[in-house]
Amino acid sequence: MKKLFFILISSIGFLPMANAQSVAPFKAGDRVVFVGNSITDGGHYHSYIWLYYMTHFPNMRITCFNAGVGGDVIGQIADRFDADVLSRNPTVLTLTWGMNDSGYFEWTGAEGQQTFDKKMISTYQTYALLENRLKQKPAIRTILIGGSPYDETTKFTKNNIYPHKSAALASIVSHQEQSAKNNHWGFVDFFHPMTEINKREQLKDSTFSLTPNDRVHPDNDGHLVMASIFLKAQGLDHQVVADMKLNASGNKIEKAVNCAITHVAGSANSLSFDYLGRSLPYPLDTVARGWGNRKPQSAALKVIPFTKEFNQELLAVKNLKSGNYRLMIDGEEIGRWSAKQFSEGINLAELTETPQYQQAIQIRELNEERWDIERRLRMYIWMQYDFLKGKGLLYKDNTAAMDSVKKYALKDMFVNGNKDNYSRARYKSLRDAWQKEMDVLTEQIYAINKPVTHHIEISAISK
Repeated sequence: MKKLFFILISSIGFLPMANAQSVAPFKAGDRVVFVGNSITDGGHYHSYIWLYYMTHFPNMRITCFNAGVGGDVIGQIADRFDADVLSRNPTVLTLTWGMNDSGYFEWTGAEGQQTFDKKMISTYQTYALLENRLKQKPAIRTILIGGSPYDETTKFTKNNIYPHKSAALASIVSHQEQSAKNNHWGFVDFFHPMTEINKREQLKDSTFSLTPNDRVHPDNDGHLVMASIFLKAQGLDHQVVADMKLNASGNKIEKAVNCAITHVAGSANSLSFDYLGRSLPYPLDTVARGWGNRKPQSAALKVIPFTKEFNQELLAVKNLKSGNYRLMIDGEEIGRWSAKQFSEGINLAELTETPQYQQAIQIRELNEERWDIERRLRMYIWMQYDFLKGKGLLYKDNTAAMDSVKKYALKDMFVNGNKDNYSRARYKSLRDAWQKEMDVLTEQIYAINKPVTHHIEISAISK
């Protein structure tokens, strides 16, 4: 029976869960469509989630799709549901909405709550129609996401203050959670954990916010927080990249979790072995990505224990003679530590110079290239549904459509911002080429993301 359990776990590519999961992890072959508004459209949380799967489960291929459109309310999501969502043949669908549905300038007047209450009657009716459509597609595993918060308390900016919008958004999140329970769907809550982080950090720094620029859109650090919440809901925290423990006395292997250790050899002042991981470390980005963002993904380490929960590639060596030792991987020096530090353990995932981390960086950069191209296609979809549809020109992509875009670009900043991209994207040949580019990038990712054997040497440093 134990042997059968091990075979089942190995076949799906997951170790036993370290904590209770509320949403099943993705499985090989899943096509995951992330549906939402601008926070999904221009954000990174879905690409960060996919990057985790690319590096931690290199032999379990999945595909993730961005199906966000800036400015969307639930009615607009419903309008494009067939052409933009179901056309991707999802096996898993995540749905988040509410930031735009909860209103903005309505809250600057005395009748904000009344306006919101009236608006929500229609909004919930529209959602109910979409909910029924999803119920009719049981083959698609649905996960509702309670969206990231509107931060009305940060002192980072004096702009975009809409009193009580946060409470209105909280009521929508509550409605979504109840819908998930009623339908036995998954539910992941970004709203409350991120709100708590904002409140906690603002006690120390009143200008802190996970949505600093406009109180609405998370920066890259906020998107890593969102990705980590999602991965934790899937029970994937505390699944190590690797956990190695060796005993220099007798050259023994005491632990080898999610990896293989072979050819152990040693002397009085050295130890060497070959290490083959089954995962790669998560390559945190230190560059601010995306239009308008100021923070890198790695800034999230200041507010969440991401390294401890998701990025542990541990190496411990007991019974080295006292003194300092050099760590070499594949003939390159990585760093120097004392025998005591080696005994306590070193997290290789924090060392960006290791060959396995360098391998993971290449995957991250390929994924960023893929994300950037996908953004062009999302901007094209925005133009279709947020502008051309209202002009009776949905998917016409002809001279009349281009002329309309040029005309309204003079007075509409959003149309103007998307005009140049649309001038290219309206040609199917370019869109097809962009899709082929993304396919090539994804193929390359899954061609180079397999861990390889590394030779590790630990040797005493002569005084």
